[in-house]
Amino acid sequence: MSARDYVEKDYYAALGVPKDADAAAIKKAYRKLARDLHPDKNPGNADAELRFKEVSEAYDVLSDPAKRKEYDEARALFGGGAFGGFGGGNRSSGPGARFDMSDIFGSASGAGLGDLFSDLFGQSAPGGPTRTTAGPVRGQDVNAEVSLTFDEAVRGETLPLSLSGPATCRTCHGSGARPGTGVHACPTCGGSGMISVNQGGFGFSEPCRDCRGTGRIVDDPCPDCHGTGTTTQTRTITVRVPAGVKDGAKLRIAGKGSPGARGGPAGDLYVTVRVGSHPLFGRSGNNLTLRVPISISEAALGTTLRVPTLDGAVSLKVAPGTPSGRTLRVRGRGVPAKSGTGDLLVTVEVAVPASLTPDAREALEKFEATQTVDPRPAVTAALATGSRAGASHAQG
Repeated sequence: MSARDYVEKDYYAALGVPKDADAAAIKKAYRKLARDLHPDKNPGNADAELRFKEVSEAYDVLSDPAKRKEYDEARALFGGGAFGGFGGGNRSSGPGARFDMSDIFGSASGAGLGDLFSDLFGQSAPGGPTRTTAGPVRGQDVNAEVSLTFDEAVRGETLPLSLSGPATCRTCHGSGARPGTGVHACPTCGGSGMISVNQGGFGFSEPCRDCRGTGRIVDDPCPDCHGTGTTTQTRTITVRVPAGVKDGAKLRIAGKGSPGARGGPAGDLYVTVRVGSHPLFGRSGNNLTLRVPISISEAALGTTLRVPTLDGAVSLKVAPGTPSGRTLRVRGRGVPAKSGTGDLLVTVEVAVPASLTPDAREALEKFEATQTVDPRPAVTAALATGSRAGASHAQG
């Protein structure tokens, strides 16, 4: 994405949202437009394909907080007429007066404005090395999401991911020219992509209008990509998700983003992983969690439980007198990780029956009558202290 695109293209208008739209509104607008304009839904419709590219490009920028901030700053600085556009005149106050670009770019709060200056005027910020825009340009990064079940995330998974977006044209192989024809350097700018302009008391460079800053002229454009070198294509990429991946993790796949321009490298693909829940297990770091009910007698007398794991069942010994809420550990039955596999944490909860048979009630009453240990000594002591204080107050 060039800075010229940031200044000339209104991404908010492309998505039909206001400039203060939040992330949810932007995502909703993009999804609706993408569904309506998708090439599979509009076969052979060049206008729909062009609009699909436009809204995809707009969403790529506005859905990324850093890119959106840079875009808004570029639009405010350049699009608002601070330099009269790309061919802006001298707005100094006196004859032959000059202003120092470094005052603007040195004090700008947003990151990347020096790069914007370089992209827009074909040179670095004042004092830096000059460069043009006619060289290779790296492709955009692409964001995608995959959904995994809880088990797949724990064990790892390799799955295909289908992406629709700009890709190198298969007809012209990215040259933009009809097969059998060629591309030649722009005679206006000599292939640099930039021309020098002198206005008022200073001079600067701006992108060549004849070649649109590319430095190349395509006399006979490719019929499929119309000279752009890219077409909207659906491609399938194999994504390997490592074992133990967490919900929200982002995987980087180098070179699988949008193709570069003029021989530049492709961008990267960033895949965000969404992990579903499990009906039994939870997760705490690299440990799995499980809650298992036990009866009153099992808690009092002790027992051996058979509990499930993600790869079979294990036996777990519950000691006599285990209180409700105690967590027992089964080592090595958790989530795989580089530092070692986590554990399974089993929390036992005493299940109190909602109703009792006459025999069960009689047995429990006999059991209660034999108890000599107070199950809540702290509460009993507090009540006794309160009773003594109340009696002393009444006597006084």
